[in-house]
Amino acid sequence: MAIELPIYMDNHATTPADPRVVEAMLPYFTTKFGNAASRNHAFGWVAEEAVDVARERVAALIGAESGKELVFTSGATESNNLALKGVAEFYKDKGNHIITQVTEHKAVLDTCKRLEKQGFRITLLPVGSDGRVDPDDVAKALTDQTILVSIMLANNEVGAVQPIAEIGKLTRARGVLLHCDAVQGIGKVPFDVRAMNVDLASVTAHKLYGPKGVGALYVRRSRPRVRLVAQMDGGGHERGMRSGTLNVPGIVGFGAAADILAREGVAESARILAQREHLRARLTRELDEVELNGSLEHRLPGNLNVSFAFVEGEAMMMAIKDVAVSSGSACTSASLEPSYVLRALGVGEELAHSSIRFGIGRFNTDEEVDYVADLVVAKVRKLRDMSPLYEMHREGIDLKSIAWAAH
Repeated sequence: MAIELPIYMDNHATTPADPRVVEAMLPYFTTKFGNAASRNHAFGWVAEEAVDVARERVAALIGAESGKELVFTSGATESNNLALKGVAEFYKDKGNHIITQVTEHKAVLDTCKRLEKQGFRITLLPVGSDGRVDPDDVAKALTDQTILVSIMLANNEVGAVQPIAEIGKLTRARGVLLHCDAVQGIGKVPFDVRAMNVDLASVTAHKLYGPKGVGALYVRRSRPRVRLVAQMDGGGHERGMRSGTLNVPGIVGFGAAADILAREGVAESARILAQREHLRARLTRELDEVELNGSLEHRLPGNLNVSFAFVEGEAMMMAIKDVAVSSGSACTSASLEPSYVLRALGVGEELAHSSIRFGIGRFNTDEEVDYVADLVVAKVRKLRDMSPLYEMHREGIDLKSIAWAAH
């Protein structure tokens, strides 16, 4: 089978829309184009019915009681903002303390920074070298002023899956709300909002082979009922929690993507896990000085985040430019800083700069995985051949013992 280049292996960043999802969406751009809030004619009724079907499909995927517990948004960033700011504002008379952890997505961390400026107290919990939060740390951080704990289901960089069920037991017993950014994990690892005592959960379509620009926030309606202050005012859509005309084609696509995952997710995750383990085995067998970042046991099936010592991540990215992956050097500003997630795991700066995240997904083939393994092994060897440090390491010189001359 011929390999088509470039190969996409960055499925944590986004996923291609499944053709079945696109097919489900198309009529809602053309013949079924009604506004779901137009309740006085057939075009609106058809759109509203399609939205209701999608609601139930997404709700079923996360174990919600009903589709009425979902608020559709523009994506997970908006869902996270609505959850944190909406809870903070509604429950501010009850307390001003919010707990989260250091490797959360920026959509949670930056929202917490904003709330801190408004007088809320934020506790940032550490993670272990495996990237996971210790539930005991959550228990110790809880106070009588704590109104919300926000812990992600799975990390977008190192794939570490958090002990949400254990944390949920703690928060429920203390009467504290639990929010979970479930974006990376739903449909890939077990997640059930009722079984895990999750009160709010952020999800998005484009990480599960659906369209970009549509997400949802699960808001528990019973035992305990969660209340929010809306962050978007207008026509009172989504039971007053998020005004704005609904993105009907996007929501239909979200529902279709959720339905496919509900039916095929278990088998798909097993296949992707086998591909990831094949890639990991080849890289660790054929190269030395390869470090896995994050837990192997509690990990997303498609995630492989590895550091190649003595190889600069950006040089590696250029060397394998026909493969779409992510580097641990997050070039988000004028300075090239290593990933804050890797640093939180205790990964040294040099190793953090040499890390590559492979994200295997639904449409990756076994042949592509082997092609990527061949390419990465060849390029790492080539780049190391040009590294004097690697040569010294091979000769048994302890690089830490060398006093480098300052210029």
